[in-house]
Amino acid sequence: MLTPNEIRQITALMRREVVPATGCTEPAAVALAVAYAASLVDSAPRSIEVLLSTNMLKNAMGVGIPGTGTFGIPIAIALGAILAQPEKQLELLDSFTEEELQRAKALTKTECIEVGLKEGDGIDRLHIEVRLTDTEGHVARSVIKATHTGLTELSLDGVDRMGLRQEAVAQEACTEETTEEEPIALTFDLVYGYALEAPLEEISFIYEAALQNKRASEFSLAHSYGHSLGKLMNSDLGQRYFGNTPLTRMLAYTSSACDARMDGAPITVMSNSGSGNQGISSMLPVLTFAEEQGADLEQTTRAIMMSSLLVVYIKQLLGRLSCLCGMVVSGIGSACAVTYLMGGTKEQSIGAVKNMIGNVSGMICDGAKPSCSLKASTGVGSALISAMLSMQGHVVTATEGIVDDDIDICIRNLADLGRDGMAETDLKVLKIMTSKKKHPGA
Repeated sequence: MLTPNEIRQITALMRREVVPATGCTEPAAVALAVAYAASLVDSAPRSIEVLLSTNMLKNAMGVGIPGTGTFGIPIAIALGAILAQPEKQLELLDSFTEEELQRAKALTKTECIEVGLKEGDGIDRLHIEVRLTDTEGHVARSVIKATHTGLTELSLDGVDRMGLRQEAVAQEACTEETTEEEPIALTFDLVYGYALEAPLEEISFIYEAALQNKRASEFSLAHSYGHSLGKLMNSDLGQRYFGNTPLTRMLAYTSSACDARMDGAPITVMSNSGSGNQGISSMLPVLTFAEEQGADLEQTTRAIMMSSLLVVYIKQLLGRLSCLCGMVVSGIGSACAVTYLMGGTKEQSIGAVKNMIGNVSGMICDGAKPSCSLKASTGVGSALISAMLSMQGHVVTATEGIVDDDIDICIRNLADLGRDGMAETDLKVLKIMTSKKKHPGA
């Protein structure tokens, strides 16, 4: 049984980690860092220098920016400078006027925006550094690292402005009567126990978050975004080869939301651990399967929380950004929760997690982009297979690959592989991406 304090801490953790995001969180975080700097000056920018860590550069290069019809980092930087509304956080790109968009596009056509790689030892995998000089010669600087909203430095002409920012945040927190809980290190037992034991009214927000992501999916299915994988699954061709099955619908709903989000559709989704795709693909397969099974509201809510919290646990060990595709992580969460919805025991849910780790643990992240919907479908399909195998008593054993008898060691092995073992792969992926000949319009 979890203690009241553990339940309180985990609830606070999940409310911090499952938050709304418009557009891919990496360019949104870049826009946010620029907006912080731009909010300190009164005149137009003369130059904007942005340094990004390897993972940030990789993840922000090829993804669509909502409402712009444009891909990549420069338009995100320009919009951050034009909007200058850091209080909107990761919803900064949620809305802007046509006039603001045209100003941003005009800014990208000048030579004032410069993007580079932040190099050196000890650089956080999530690092954004902005130096904005305005036409009057004032220099504003901002740094975000560790998390997509983690502002660590803010200054104007060398004078620290973090104090003023922190006072504003404190006043806002006081107004909303919120308190910051101390962080809690998760284990599988805590994840599973919280999902089943926490008061339903405390975790009902996760069901509403899943519905928000379902609305994004339905919006996508009514249009054509990215590679239209979701629409393919619902088409005559998709039905001919996949049939009208729970898996088909899980694939359709999950991939369609990713299709839209990666192609810059004007939609807001509920993210998980800084990733909208992780939020989508940890919630929608579970929600869809629960609806197919006729699960009641409590079962559905607890299953979605189980999947979402397991993702947070893995990301605590793996880190916000890595060379391991986030669809692996969200697929693991989905497999665990789908097993629970099948009527499986805790041991059978553990078995499903082991099956996932024994299967897709090497899938690389080569940046945020429209084809992420294909990787999401791989995670969803593998999750259902893993759950079905475990329910039949077939589980990848400790004699196979990186799987261990102890589920927490098993998860740590996966995190070690993605965080440290694939570090060289990460650099190679970025080198390939940045050395390619640019396609028209890039």
